[in-house]
Amino acid sequence: MFYVKNVPTWERVLRVVMGMMALAFAAMNWGVSGLAVGMGIMGAMLAMTGLFGFCPMCAMVGRKLEKEH
Repeated sequence: MFYVKNVPTWERVLRVVMGMMALAFAAMNWGVSGLAVGMGIMGAMLAMTGLFGFCPMCAMVGRKLEKEH
């Protein structure tokens, strides 16, 4: 594997849910607000980090996933 998961399960679920909400907001306001583009990008990043369990920014600061017993 090329990466090591560094996001716990509860945070992965939260990231996917929040990412989908941001993508829905972006889809509803695409032609109306300039904020929609930013929300769409942020939502896509949140959803992808939640699905893969790896966050590049967390890896850059040295965050590691603790092993569960």
